[in-house]
Amino acid sequence: MIKPFYSIIVPVYNEEENIQILNEEIVQVIKSLGKPFEIIYIDDGSQDRSLEVLKELKSKTPEIKIIVFEKNCGQSAAIDAGFRKSQGDIVITIDADLQNDPNDIPLLIDALKEGDAAIGWRASRKDSLKKKITSKLGNFFRNLFLGEKIHDTGCSLKAFKRETIERLKIFKGMHRFLPALVKMEGYKVIEVKVDHRPRIHGKTKYGFFDRFLSATPDLFAVMWMKRRVVPYKIKEEI
Repeated sequence: MIKPFYSIIVPVYNEEENIQILNEEIVQVIKSLGKPFEIIYIDDGSQDRSLEVLKELKSKTPEIKIIVFEKNCGQSAAIDAGFRKSQGDIVITIDADLQNDPNDIPLLIDALKEGDAAIGWRASRKDSLKKKITSKLGNFFRNLFLGEKIHDTGCSLKAFKRETIERLKIFKGMHRFLPALVKMEGYKVIEVKVDHRPRIHGKTKYGFFDRFLSATPDLFAVMWMKRRVVPYKIKEEI
């Protein structure tokens, strides 16, 4: 099998109504880029027909790979499993709920000409007022305590050069701090304004506690890591 140039990582948790539509959109966009690709779906302990739908899609699309967790482990675990399984030079993450638009993927890839990671910025969010407020609070405190200026660290649509993910510090809640973790290793992060679509099928899996309160201990942990990290890049090996 030809080594993929692009790896698309999609965590899935009870998204049976969205997966097929998303897969069609991803395949159409990635094929237009003209390079080999793989799509890695991580079934994070789904209790609906998500896994059955994924197996049906895999039978028709050889580029699909499926990782199945024994139980629900969360978005950070799913993303990490996708990172470790991926082979592409460019690694892309996207949600399975159809709120991220795969048509924005080329924008992120293009941004990698100027940086090492491209982070989606949902400038016009199609979410409830409660969810918007929670997100703004989370971004505000992350930026305040980490000295960052990232508008939307919670956007799942991101693209990374392969080397940026190989030394990431893995922990529960990691997905909320990916821009900071990448910058800690000395890499450049670019923000890209992307589309955001309203959720049509299914419902959000995380409430206020998951999105805000549970991230507080992680924030202090990342603050500590930022002070203690030893970043380096190897110039050559002889």
